[in-house]
Amino acid sequence: MTTDIMTPPRAARVPMTRERRFFLVLALSMVAVNVLGFSVQFAFGRSSFHAPALVHAHALLFMGWVGFFAVQTTLGARGSLALHRRLGWVGAGWAIAMVVVGTVTTVVMVREGRAPFFFTPGYFLPMNVLGVVSFALLLAAAIRLRRRRDWHPRLVLSAMAGIMGPAVGRLLPMPLLVPWSGQAVMAAILLFPLTGAIRDRRRDGRVHPAWWWGMIVIVVTQLAATWLPPTRAGLALYSAVVAGSPGERIAPVAYPAPPPAP
Repeated sequence: MTTDIMTPPRAARVPMTRERRFFLVLALSMVAVNVLGFSVQFAFGRSSFHAPALVHAHALLFMGWVGFFAVQTTLGARGSLALHRRLGWVGAGWAIAMVVVGTVTTVVMVREGRAPFFFTPGYFLPMNVLGVVSFALLLAAAIRLRRRRDWHPRLVLSAMAGIMGPAVGRLLPMPLLVPWSGQAVMAAILLFPLTGAIRDRRRDGRVHPAWWWGMIVIVVTQLAATWLPPTRAGLALYSAVVAGSPGERIAPVAYPAPPPAP
């Protein structure tokens, strides 16, 4: 038998463990919900290509993250950790851009009086901003613990769940859920880290702390967005944001009128 010494050795293939397969399935189910939510919106004519440039930038950035998330979780599940880690720094910069663009887009919508009618404007403002900030914080913790293979994927999945409100909200009958629309969305996105927690409990007899931290951050974000609007600080924040804009004429803690039927 002869060996071609010019042929480089093939890289050892890392087998996919059951845990990695579970993380991949959970991640891809989250990707599917995001794609489905926005596809349904477009199919029913509630979204169009005539939106302002900022909205397009926001959509490309956030949906691009969904694709990036799918690639990263697939690489991690298959054991391609070197490439996964290199791309992780791209994800860190991406998350910073999401915080900036997400915050700016929310402020512009509130200033123009275009908050969804099933949320009060005073709630919509902190809900979106705090949601994207909490996502970035969980992702930063995941990057900090990137060599802890028990913590890292759980924190990343929890971070992703935290920004799935817009996609989930497009699949729920939001007008029928007023005044519990925000709480309904929170309950829906908590199903993803909760699924991981239940799986850990059944396999290991305990829930990994990363799931608890992820769920706590999501719940605290929701509670803060609910508590803040009617307070003096919340009203002052809203007034400062909408000063000199059409949003100034809209009451922060009242539900806007629904759009006219087509």
